[in-house]
Amino acid sequence: MSYAIIGFGKVGQALARAFARKNIEVTVASRRPPEALAPQARAIGPTVVVKSLREALEADTIILAVPFAEHREVAKALPSWKGKTIIDAMNAFPVPEELDGLPSSAFVAKAFTGAKLVKGFNHLVAATLAADPVVEGGHRVVFLSSDDDDAIAPVAALAKQLGFAPVKLGKLNEGGALVHARGCIWGQLIFQDLFRKEQ
Repeated sequence: MSYAIIGFGKVGQALARAFARKNIEVTVASRRPPEALAPQARAIGPTVVVKSLREALEADTIILAVPFAEHREVAKALPSWKGKTIIDAMNAFPVPEELDGLPSSAFVAKAFTGAKLVKGFNHLVAATLAADPVVEGGHRVVFLSSDDDDAIAPVAALAKQLGFAPVKLGKLNEGGALVHARGCIWGQLIFQDLFRKEQ
């Protein structure tokens, strides 16, 4: 399984640190040319590989860590997303009117035709996401939701590999609504820094 993070701001770099901590190779890319990202990538670790956007999108699993408004530009980079898993780590805030009541990830899914989409890793601020998720004998929780049941299991396995405790919330408009901003109100689980102890 190959992984890429699209977007290399605070959240993208925090996710790259999570991969580097476990020596899992991950490709990173953004709107900027690869050489502009290279110094930060080198500082994080040797398993963080900078590539062009097009090269990064060859990965099996792609984490979106771009500002919400930019996801459509990423979506245009490939004619079909069949066979890809997209992890939506973005937050749509302020909430655009164009969502028209949809959870933001359901809106994103429409742009990535053919992909399996999982909402995840979006509820922790970058500094928390970058820190070691093993704390006081427990694991920091990440919430996952998807309208594709088959998609959640491999993303949950990745979250565990990275040291997090995945919690499945079900479909995007059910439990997943707890981690979506809507109106002027954040979802109930946004920014909740929860831990799960080993059973």
